[in-house]
Amino acid sequence: MSTQTAVEHILVVPTELFHRLGHFQGFSDDLDRYLAALLDPQVASYRPRPEMEQDSSFKQLIPYVIFSHKDKTGALRVFQYTRGSGQGEKRLHAKRSIGIGGHISTLDLDQGESTVYQQGMRRELDEEVEFDGPFTERCVGLINDDETPVGRVHLGVVHIIELEEPTVRAREAEMVDAGFVPVSELLTQLDRFETWSQYALRALFS
Repeated sequence: MSTQTAVEHILVVPTELFHRLGHFQGFSDDLDRYLAALLDPQVASYRPRPEMEQDSSFKQLIPYVIFSHKDKTGALRVFQYTRGSGQGEKRLHAKRSIGIGGHISTLDLDQGESTVYQQGMRRELDEEVEFDGPFTERCVGLINDDETPVGRVHLGVVHIIELEEPTVRAREAEMVDAGFVPVSELLTQLDRFETWSQYALRALFS
Protein backbone atom coordinates (compact mmCIF):
# COMPACT_ATOMS: atom_id res chain seq x y z
CA MET A 1 0.00 0.00 0.00
CA SER A 2 1.61 3.27 -1.11
CA THR A 3 1.51 6.50 0.88
CA GLN A 4 1.12 9.81 -0.85
CA THR A 5 3.51 12.54 0.25
CA ALA A 6 1.79 15.82 1.02
CA VAL A 7 2.72 18.55 -1.45
CA GLU A 8 3.69 21.90 0.03
CA HIS A 9 1.45 24.76 -1.09
CA ILE A 10 3.15 28.15 -1.17
CA LEU A 11 2.07 31.79 -1.40
CA VAL A 12 2.19 33.21 -4.93
CA VAL A 13 0.88 36.22 -6.83
CA PRO A 14 0.22 36.54 -10.56
CA THR A 15 3.25 37.83 -12.44
CA GLU A 16 0.82 39.93 -14.48
CA LEU A 17 -0.08 41.87 -11.30
CA PHE A 18 3.60 42.61 -10.66
CA HIS A 19 3.98 43.87 -14.23
CA ARG A 20 0.83 45.98 -13.89
CA LEU A 21 2.14 47.59 -10.69
CA GLY A 22 5.43 48.32 -12.43
CA HIS A 23 7.97 45.74 -13.55
CA PHE A 24 11.58 46.33 -12.51
CA GLN A 25 14.82 44.39 -12.68
CA GLY A 26 16.98 44.48 -9.55
CA PHE A 27 16.05 46.37 -6.37
CA SER A 28 13.17 48.77 -5.69
CA ASP A 29 12.51 50.67 -2.46
CA ASP A 30 9.01 51.77 -3.59
CA LEU A 31 7.14 49.76 -0.95
CA ASP A 32 4.01 51.91 -1.17
CA ARG A 33 3.56 50.93 -4.80
CA TYR A 34 3.95 47.17 -4.35
CA LEU A 35 3.65 45.66 -0.90
CA ALA A 36 -0.01 46.06 0.06
CA ALA A 37 -1.17 45.13 -3.44
CA LEU A 38 1.00 41.99 -3.55
CA LEU A 39 -0.12 40.81 -0.10
CA ASP A 40 -3.82 41.42 -0.80
CA PRO A 41 -5.66 38.15 0.02
CA GLN A 42 -7.89 38.79 -2.99
CA VAL A 43 -4.99 38.24 -5.40
CA ALA A 44 -2.52 36.07 -3.47
CA SER A 45 -3.09 32.31 -3.46
CA TYR A 46 -1.50 29.04 -2.33
CA ARG A 47 -0.42 26.66 -5.08
CA PRO A 48 1.66 23.44 -5.25
CA ARG A 49 5.35 24.25 -4.95
CA PRO A 50 6.63 21.78 -7.60
CA GLU A 51 4.38 23.39 -10.21
CA MET A 52 5.23 26.94 -9.18
CA GLU A 53 8.99 26.31 -9.48
CA GLN A 54 8.44 25.93 -13.24
CA ASP A 55 5.58 28.38 -13.86
CA SER A 56 6.75 31.94 -14.52
CA SER A 57 3.17 33.20 -14.72
CA PHE A 58 3.32 33.33 -10.90
CA LYS A 59 5.81 34.91 -8.50
CA GLN A 60 6.57 33.20 -5.17
CA LEU A 61 6.78 35.83 -2.42
CA ILE A 62 9.93 35.32 -0.33
CA PRO A 63 10.88 37.25 2.84
CA TYR A 64 14.62 37.97 2.52
CA VAL A 65 16.02 39.05 5.88
CA ILE A 66 19.44 40.70 6.23
CA PHE A 67 21.14 40.94 9.64
CA SER A 68 23.44 43.91 10.24
CA HIS A 69 25.54 45.12 13.17
CA LYS A 70 27.92 48.00 13.83
CA ASP A 71 31.11 47.02 15.61
CA LYS A 72 32.92 49.12 18.25
CA THR A 73 34.67 51.17 15.57
CA GLY A 74 31.35 52.01 13.88
CA ALA A 75 32.05 49.77 10.89
CA LEU A 76 28.96 48.07 9.47
CA ARG A 77 29.05 44.27 9.37
CA VAL A 78 26.52 41.97 7.67
CA PHE A 79 25.73 38.32 8.38
CA GLN A 80 26.61 36.08 5.42
CA TYR A 81 26.99 32.37 4.67
CA THR A 82 27.49 29.87 1.86
CA ARG A 83 24.58 27.66 0.82
CA GLY A 84 25.38 23.96 1.22
CA SER A 85 23.95 21.16 -0.90
CA GLY A 86 21.26 20.40 1.67
CA GLN A 87 19.55 23.79 1.45
CA GLY A 88 16.23 23.81 -0.37
CA GLU A 89 16.82 25.60 -3.69
CA LYS A 90 19.30 23.43 -5.61
CA ARG A 91 19.92 26.18 -8.17
CA LEU A 92 21.58 28.30 -5.46
CA HIS A 93 23.93 25.71 -3.97
CA ALA A 94 27.54 26.84 -3.30
CA LYS A 95 26.50 30.51 -3.62
CA ARG A 96 27.17 33.00 -0.84
CA SER A 97 24.17 34.86 0.54
CA ILE A 98 23.29 37.64 2.96
CA GLY A 99 19.58 36.73 3.00
CA ILE A 100 17.67 34.48 5.41
CA GLY A 101 14.18 33.41 4.46
CA GLY A 102 11.99 31.16 2.41
CA HIS A 103 8.50 30.43 1.20
CA ILE A 104 5.27 31.40 2.93
CA SER A 105 3.14 28.28 2.98
CA THR A 106 -0.18 26.92 4.22
CA LEU A 107 1.77 25.92 7.37
CA ASP A 108 1.55 29.59 8.31
CA LEU A 109 -2.24 29.88 8.14
CA ASP A 110 -4.21 30.31 11.38
CA GLN A 111 -1.13 30.92 13.53
CA GLY A 112 -2.45 33.64 15.80
CA GLU A 113 -2.89 37.36 15.39
CA SER A 114 0.05 38.14 13.10
CA THR A 115 -0.43 38.11 9.36
CA VAL A 116 0.37 34.98 7.40
CA TYR A 117 3.34 36.76 5.85
CA GLN A 118 4.76 37.79 9.23
CA GLN A 119 4.20 34.33 10.64
CA GLY A 120 5.97 32.75 7.67
CA MET A 121 8.92 35.09 8.02
CA ARG A 122 9.26 34.28 11.73
CA ARG A 123 9.04 30.54 11.05
CA GLU A 124 11.76 30.71 8.42
CA LEU A 125 14.03 32.71 10.71
CA ASP A 126 13.50 30.26 13.57
CA GLU A 127 14.31 27.32 11.30
CA GLU A 128 17.54 28.77 9.93
CA VAL A 129 19.10 30.92 12.66
CA GLU A 130 18.93 31.92 16.30
CA PHE A 131 19.66 35.39 17.66
CA ASP A 132 19.04 37.36 20.83
CA GLY A 133 19.46 40.81 22.31
CA PRO A 134 17.94 44.14 21.29
CA PHE A 135 17.21 44.68 17.62
CA THR A 136 15.13 46.74 15.21
CA GLU A 137 13.46 45.40 12.06
CA ARG A 138 12.29 47.24 8.96
CA CYS A 139 11.14 46.37 5.47
CA VAL A 140 13.30 48.22 2.95
CA GLY A 141 12.37 47.07 -0.56
CA LEU A 142 11.83 44.32 -3.09
CA ILE A 143 14.12 42.31 -5.35
CA ASN A 144 13.26 40.92 -8.76
CA ASP A 145 15.59 39.05 -11.10
CA ASP A 146 14.11 37.86 -14.38
CA GLU A 147 17.54 37.05 -15.84
CA THR A 148 17.92 33.69 -14.05
CA PRO A 149 15.58 30.65 -14.00
CA VAL A 150 15.19 30.76 -10.21
CA GLY A 151 14.66 34.53 -10.22
CA ARG A 152 11.87 34.39 -12.79
CA VAL A 153 9.57 32.55 -10.38
CA HIS A 154 10.43 34.44 -7.17
CA LEU A 155 9.99 37.95 -5.78
CA GLY A 156 11.96 38.95 -2.68
CA VAL A 157 10.69 41.22 0.07
CA VAL A 158 13.79 42.59 1.79
CA HIS A 159 13.95 43.22 5.54
CA ILE A 160 16.89 44.45 7.62
CA ILE A 161 17.27 43.41 11.25
CA GLU A 162 19.78 45.69 12.99
CA LEU A 163 21.34 44.07 16.05
CA GLU A 164 23.17 45.76 18.92
CA GLU A 165 25.41 42.69 19.21
CA PRO A 166 26.44 40.13 16.52
CA THR A 167 24.45 37.29 18.08
CA VAL A 168 23.22 35.45 14.96
CA ARG A 169 24.07 31.73 14.87
CA ALA A 170 23.18 29.30 12.10
CA ARG A 171 20.89 26.43 13.06
CA GLU A 172 21.33 24.57 9.77
CA ALA A 173 24.52 22.60 9.12
CA GLU A 174 24.12 23.48 5.44
CA MET A 175 24.79 27.15 6.18
CA VAL A 176 28.56 27.01 5.76
CA ASP A 177 31.14 29.61 6.88
CA ALA A 178 28.41 31.70 8.49
CA GLY A 179 29.24 34.91 10.34
CA PHE A 180 29.43 38.69 10.26
CA VAL A 181 31.80 40.28 7.73
CA PRO A 182 32.50 43.99 7.13
CA VAL A 183 30.22 45.18 4.35
CA SER A 184 33.18 46.93 2.74
CA GLU A 185 34.76 43.50 2.25
CA LEU A 186 31.59 41.95 0.87
CA LEU A 187 31.32 44.67 -1.76
CA THR A 188 34.68 43.59 -3.19
CA GLN A 189 33.44 40.00 -3.60
CA LEU A 190 30.06 40.49 -5.27
CA ASP A 191 30.63 37.89 -7.99
CA ARG A 192 30.67 35.15 -5.35
CA PHE A 193 27.12 35.96 -4.19
CA GLU A 194 23.71 34.93 -5.48
CA THR A 195 22.13 37.65 -7.57
CA TRP A 196 19.61 38.75 -4.92
CA SER A 197 22.46 39.39 -2.48
CA GLN A 198 24.36 41.30 -5.15
CA TYR A 199 21.37 43.56 -5.77
CA ALA A 200 20.82 44.12 -2.03
CA LEU A 201 24.48 44.84 -1.29
CA ARG A 202 24.72 47.39 -4.09
CA ALA A 203 21.40 49.10 -3.33
CA LEU A 204 21.60 49.19 0.46
CA PHE A 205 25.29 49.35 1.36
CA SER A 206 27.42 50.63 -1.52
